[in-house]
Amino acid sequence: METFWKEKWEKEISCLTDKTAQLEKELEASNRRADKAEKQIQSLMTRIKDLEESEMIKQQESIKQTQIINELEENRKYLTEKVTDLENRGRRENLRIIGLPEKPEVNNKLDFILEEIIKENCPHVLEQGGKIEIERIHRTPSILNPQKTTPRNVIAKFKSFQVKEKILQEAKKKSFRYKGAPIRITHDLAANTLRDRKAWNTIFRKARELGLQPRINYPAKLTIYFQGKVWAFNKIEDFQAFAKKRPELCGKFDIQAQKARET
Repeated sequence: METFWKEKWEKEISCLTDKTAQLEKELEASNRRADKAEKQIQSLMTRIKDLEESEMIKQQESIKQTQIINELEENRKYLTEKVTDLENRGRRENLRIIGLPEKPEVNNKLDFILEEIIKENCPHVLEQGGKIEIERIHRTPSILNPQKTTPRNVIAKFKSFQVKEKILQEAKKKSFRYKGAPIRITHDLAANTLRDRKAWNTIFRKARELGLQPRINYPAKLTIYFQGKVWAFNKIEDFQAFAKKRPELCGKFDIQAQKARET
């Protein structure tokens, strides 16, 4: 009997020993997997941190590049405006004549034609001796485009700014003619300024229809007379924002809608 219990006890001890050994192996394997997982987690966290730092650096670089681009764009605008202003100042003694017939007998004696225009429309502006001192006068562009049906403009540079201004003021008061045919006398301005002024055309026409007494002042500023006050606008967006806040003007200066109706 004693032998039986001894053998049974030894078997149970052996079985427990085997199970303990098996559990220890499983625990060791589990610890290895845990260590491996922890290393992978640490590696992933390191990569995430590196990526976050890299992304932050990229964002900072992007912000710097945007600032540099904005500064360059501001400098470009400033320099463009400066060059345009200098070009306009260089043309301050000039007048632009629009609509003068494109004929050889006209082109060959533009200086005499200009004197005839002044005599016909504002003879009191003529200087002593009945002549206007002109530094130069020419067609622009210099080469005639046969595909264009309208005559090229004529640019006249006067020796006297005051005389040029007198003629221009007269041209603002009434329509000029040459031998009965209508012509226009305007400032001679830089291409950029002419483009900016042309952008106001649709609004200008509508403002004139509404009796707002619109004017385009130098370089390309719109002024209107509204509710007993003169209002000035440098940008179309500023004028549109102004019109939207006034019930009398709201909806009447929608450029896109007007262009759609015209087409």
